[in-house]
Amino acid sequence: MQEWIPVPGSAKARLIEAAMHHFEQAGFEAATVSELASKAGVTTGSLYHHFGSKLGLYTVVRHDLEKRITDRMEGAAETVGGPGRDAARAALLVAFDATVRFGVCRLLGETAPADHPDRVRATLAGLLPDGVGLASVLLVAAWRSALLEVADGTPAATVRAALEFALD
Repeated sequence: MQEWIPVPGSAKARLIEAAMHHFEQAGFEAATVSELASKAGVTTGSLYHHFGSKLGLYTVVRHDLEKRITDRMEGAAETVGGPGRDAARAALLVAFDATVRFGVCRLLGETAPADHPDRVRATLAGLLPDGVGLASVLLVAAWRSALLEVADGTPAATVRAALEFALD
């Protein structure tokens, strides 16, 4: 999570809010700097001033959302008693529900740019017993696929039921 909180209504805050919605609708690759700036009601120069690039803005937005999700994953795991299959299952289902509720399924369902650490995978790997941490790759892939299904219009309840089945 960022160390600063943008002043509500400021150019920086408007850029973050617009980016979250636009990246969700268009995806990272399809979003353009001019569209992002226009939706925030600022110039492209303002975007570059505050974030350096489209990737810089995306990184701030994604990092903040991943922090919110991983905090919830850790809390869910604690409620079932720590590392193991039940913790991983609870964490992924809570992460799915929160992502749907936040309206950021495409944003978190897409694979992040290559140099961006996968915080969700790292959190999940920490919840798995020694020797099966690699399962986090498969489980996070299923979670991201489920999110993209919701982003593409499949009802969240239908997708969640399929994800629950896959995790059993």
